[in-house]
Amino acid sequence: MATPHNSAKKGDIAKTILLPGDPLRAKFIAENFLEDVVQFNSVRNMFGYTGTYKGQKVSVMGTGMGIPSIGIYTYELIHFYGVKNLIRIGSCGAFTDKLKLYDIILASGACTNSNYASQYELPGTFSAVASWNLLSKAKEVADEKDIDVTVGSVLTGDVFYGPNQNEWKKWAQMGVLAAEMETYALYCNAAYAGVNALTILTVSDSIVTKEETSSEERQKGFTKMMEIALEVAKREGMGNN
Repeated sequence: MATPHNSAKKGDIAKTILLPGDPLRAKFIAENFLEDVVQFNSVRNMFGYTGTYKGQKVSVMGTGMGIPSIGIYTYELIHFYGVKNLIRIGSCGAFTDKLKLYDIILASGACTNSNYASQYELPGTFSAVASWNLLSKAKEVADEKDIDVTVGSVLTGDVFYGPNQNEWKKWAQMGVLAAEMETYALYCNAAYAGVNALTILTVSDSIVTKEETSSEERQKGFTKMMEIALEVAKREGMGNN
């Protein structure tokens, strides 16, 4: 069943999907890590692919930038295509000098300055957290591969270029590790539907030190994050066999 944003048919997409923001990163993962790859989507150039990783069926698809974009794509993946495990793999800007370029964060929770959760008409503020099932597997995989990771909360922001250049310091004071633009919506959509979600991030720039990576490095250089996500996807697939 196609949607306005996805030309896939029911069954074309695996139960577990990796979700980079950049569709070219989805293409890179499919071409370099998956076997027997079939492209299921190119609508709006938001590329999606399904293949196998070490014998397990896995999909990967871009989500674009920001809460509205990932909100649409993940809603459709969950409700129209039956996806049960959604693993965002993205970049972030560090709020602490303890995090260096290419360091990896497992986002246990997401703060936000967005009003996304207002749609649920909750009598309070929703705390958007990762699924423990995926988070614990990711930490286990990282330890086995001897990959250092930091577990903690991130900020999902609606604004990339803002007038208050020091606003990040208030979030840092509360122990928030880094800024990105999608996780809060992903965790909300997953929680509401009763499915699993996790965000794994690689530090692409530091708001503290002003260091940054190039777009090409972000597209192709985040292999450790990809390896963790793919191994989690494989184990999740094995558990569902």
